[in-house]
Amino acid sequence: MEEPRINKNQYSRYLIESEQDALWGLTVSTVGKQRIEPGEPYPPGEHPMRYLFSARRGRVLGEYQLLYLTQGKGTFASASCRRAPLAAGQMFLLFPGEWHTYYPDPATGWEEYWIGFKGENIDNRVRHKFFDRSAPIFNVGVLDEVVALYTQAIAVAREQKAGFQQMLAGIVNHLLGLAFSRHKHAGFEHTHAADCINQAKIVFSERFRDDIRPEAVARELHVGYSWFRRFFKEYTGFAPSQYVHELRLQHAKSLLTNTTLNAKEIAFDCGFKSPEYFFHAFKCKTGLTPLEYRKQTSQPT
Repeated sequence: MEEPRINKNQYSRYLIESEQDALWGLTVSTVGKQRIEPGEPYPPGEHPMRYLFSARRGRVLGEYQLLYLTQGKGTFASASCRRAPLAAGQMFLLFPGEWHTYYPDPATGWEEYWIGFKGENIDNRVRHKFFDRSAPIFNVGVLDEVVALYTQAIAVAREQKAGFQQMLAGIVNHLLGLAFSRHKHAGFEHTHAADCINQAKIVFSERFRDDIRPEAVARELHVGYSWFRRFFKEYTGFAPSQYVHELRLQHAKSLLTNTTLNAKEIAFDCGFKSPEYFFHAFKCKTGLTPLEYRKQTSQPT
């Protein structure tokens, strides 16, 4: 079949998925890239009609699309996000059933990559607020790694070998992970908060066996505890005390699997207040008693 190539600066591919593909949890419907030169009309008129839209009127899709700009700048707006500037190094996520529009600045044009997808995997992430309609733009930077993933997706879509939908789903998951993590990190990069939290993580990792108190660590770092607790949780996903608790549990798992220490010895080596508290905390976290975990993970002799 002839490739749906528009010109040397553009490539697009529209894909189908089987019922079995849908059971994978995520399927891809479109992938492509295009470069819009300064002053060039946007969007190009050669796209299939269901994807063609007027930048002035906008459109509504029945799928998600993740777009990435590597050159130029422009504008984005949606029903849930007021008009916002776009620039090279940003990704933006389109949500199904939501009006949106986007277009390059005529003075700069832009280069964009996109991939469209749907499925219960992304629906669950949106439901759990990993991605929000009111915050669809992600600052990731101009990265060869991201360009390589889109380029790989285009190659997979072009060849459509057996299992191509599953390969594309993996690429989408990688791109979404990068969008989420890079944007989250960008908010802390080169800031006092990032330095402070990273120092605290080192302290916790070195001293979790002791009776370490997050309030004391905040004082060591010369910051207020309420500020420290808020930024630590935003940066790591854990409250400071919970982070220490998780370090102790992870160490306990390692000792249960790789040593012959008994539960009481492990409890004290990990910094738990008592064997009873260790037993309770471990079972709450894993659903197993320490002995059950040891039997399940230790190699047979």
